[in-house]
Amino acid sequence: MAPTPSTHSGTSSARRSRSGSPDPLASNAGTALPYATRTALHLKGLVPSGVENFGVQEQRALEQLNMKSTNLEKYIFLSWLRTTNINLFYRLVLHNLKEIAPVIYTPTVGQACQEYSHIYPFLAPPNAVDGLYIPLTEVDNIDEIIANYRESIAEGDEPEITVITDGSRILGLGDLGMNGMGIPVGKLQLYVAAAGLNPDRCLPIVLDFGTNTTKYLEDPLYLGLRQKRPDDAAFYAAANRVVQALHSAFPDMFIQFEDFSTDHAFGLLDQWRQKALCFNDDIQGTGCVILGGFISAVEQAGIPAQDHRILFVGAGSAGVGVAKQLVDYFVIEHKIPEDKAKAMFWFVDSRGLITANRGDKLADHKIYFARNDNGDVQCKSLAETLEYVKPTALIGLSTIHKAFNEEILTRMSEVNTDNRPIVFPLSNPETKAECSFEEAMRCTDNRVLFASGTAFPEYTIPETGEERVPGQGNNMYVFPPIGLGAVLCKPTHITDTMIYAVSKALANSLNEDEKACGELYPRIERIRQVAAELAAAFIHQAAREGVAKDDKWIQLAADFPSSSASDASSSPDGTYSAAMLDEVKRFMWEPAETFEQLRSCCPHYHHHPVVVHSADEQNKVDERL
Repeated sequence: MAPTPSTHSGTSSARRSRSGSPDPLASNAGTALPYATRTALHLKGLVPSGVENFGVQEQRALEQLNMKSTNLEKYIFLSWLRTTNINLFYRLVLHNLKEIAPVIYTPTVGQACQEYSHIYPFLAPPNAVDGLYIPLTEVDNIDEIIANYRESIAEGDEPEITVITDGSRILGLGDLGMNGMGIPVGKLQLYVAAAGLNPDRCLPIVLDFGTNTTKYLEDPLYLGLRQKRPDDAAFYAAANRVVQALHSAFPDMFIQFEDFSTDHAFGLLDQWRQKALCFNDDIQGTGCVILGGFISAVEQAGIPAQDHRILFVGAGSAGVGVAKQLVDYFVIEHKIPEDKAKAMFWFVDSRGLITANRGDKLADHKIYFARNDNGDVQCKSLAETLEYVKPTALIGLSTIHKAFNEEILTRMSEVNTDNRPIVFPLSNPETKAECSFEEAMRCTDNRVLFASGTAFPEYTIPETGEERVPGQGNNMYVFPPIGLGAVLCKPTHITDTMIYAVSKALANSLNEDEKACGELYPRIERIRQVAAELAAAFIHQAAREGVAKDDKWIQLAADFPSSSASDASSSPDGTYSAAMLDEVKRFMWEPAETFEQLRSCCPHYHHHPVVVHSADEQNKVDERL
C-alpha cells in the first residue's frame, strides 16, 4: 500500500517539539498561536501578546539570518531554527532556496563538519534528538539504540529514509570522524526542501567508528570516539550489523550511504543493493546528475557523440561512478558498443595516466578504465596526459584546487577549436574545485560548456556585457527525487537503468529559456517542479522493470506505455505520464501557510480545540496581521 497523501503532502511537521516546549503545536506556531489557543494551552501571560501570521515570522527570521556576518554563523542559526520551529525553517528555505542551499549544504556544510564538535551544543536545544550517533563500541546494542529512537518520535513517524555516513571521506576534506554528522543532516534537509520528503520521517545517522585524523583525536572538544578506525574485517562486521538491524526494524526504509571511504563505499553498495532499498549518492548520484548535464553538453558541443574523448582527473568512487554512467549513455543513447564506449575515457590519478602496464597495483575499481592501448607511453602529469589524449571533455573529481590552471584550460581550448570544450570541475567545496567559472570562460574565449560541483557566481563577458550563468552539477537535483520515488513506489532495489532514467528526465527538464541561454541544468528556483518530474520518471522506470511493489504506481505506469522499445532495462527513456506527475506532487510535503493548516493537516495536532474567536479578539488579530 502507498502512504496516504497526508503522509507526504499537507502542510506541517508532526514531530514532537525538540525545543523543550510542552506542546509541539505551540512550538511550530510560535507567535502565530491564536489567543484562544494560548488560553487553552495555559500560555496566557507567558509569551508576548502579539499574534502574527507566518509571513511576518519569516520576515523576522530572514532579517536575523542576514545579520549574521559569516556563513557558519548562518548555519548555526538555521540549525537552531530547524530544531525549534521546523515549519518556519522550511518556509524560509523554500522561499529563499538559492541563497540558503549553500548555507545548509555545500559549501558551508564542509566548514560546519570541521567544526562540528565545537558548535554541536549550539545547533539544537539540550537533549534534542536529531539523529543517531552509533559508536563502534555500542554496535552490539544497536537494537537498544533503535528502540531508544522509537521512543523519541511521535507515533506514526517511523523513518522512511535515512542518510548514513561514517565520516571517513567528507566532501574533499578527508576523515572527520563523528564530525561528519553534518552531512546526513544537510542531505536530509535537501530531501525535504527539493522533493517534499516528510521531515518527521527522515533519520540522519553517523557511524562513529573512530578517526585516523590526529587533529580530532587530540582535540579536547572532539565528541566522537578517540580511537583509530578498525580494519576492513571489523568495519564490515560492524557496518553490516547496523544496516541489518535498521533494515529489520524499518524494512521499507530507503537507505542512502554517504561519504564512506572509496573501497567501503563500493563494498557496502555491492553487499546491500540487492538485499535492501539502498543507494550511494557518491557513486550513483554524482554520476546521475553529471550525466544529465553531460547529455545537454554533448548536444551543444558541435561534434558527433562518438568522436568525444573524455579525460577524468581523479579516480575515486565518485569519478569511476560518473564515468561508468557516461559509458552507459553512449551505449544506450548512441548504440556504441561497450568496449568502444569505454575506450572513449582516460583517467588521471596521483601517479598520472592510469594504464594496465604502469607498474603499480591498481585498486579494483580502477581496473575497468585502465588503458591497454598506450604501448610504452606513460604520462606522469595532467599536462602530459592532455597533450597525449587531446580531450574534448575534461572532468575533475580530484579535490585538487586549481588543478585546471590557466595552462590546462588554455590548451583545452586550443585542442578544441572546431567544437566547444566541455569542462566540469566537480570537486566540493569551492576550496577543492579544479577551477572557477570565470577562469574557464576567460581561458576558452567564453566558449566553454561548464558545470561545477560547487556554486560559482555568474560571469559578465567584458566585451559584450552579456551575463552567463554557470551550470552546477549539484547532486541535489537528483538524490531528492530518487529518494521520493523510492519511498513512494517501494521498489525491491534500485537498478542502474532507473538511475539512468532520472538523468534523461533531468536533461529533458530544461525549458526553452534555459536552452536558449546554453544552460546545462534547470534553474534552482524550479527545483521542486523538476524533482517531481524526475521522481515520476524514476517510478515509471521502476514499474516498467517490474521492481516497483505498490500497485497504484504500477497501474499508473501501465496506463502510459513507454515510447521506446519494450525491453525496459535496455531503453530507459525518462518518460512519465501527466497522471503520474500529478500523483507524485500530491505526496510532496510542504510547510504550513497558516495556523489553521498547521493544526488541521497534522494528525498529531488534532487533539487541540477548534478555536472560534470572538469578534473583538479577531479584530485584534487582524489589526496585528
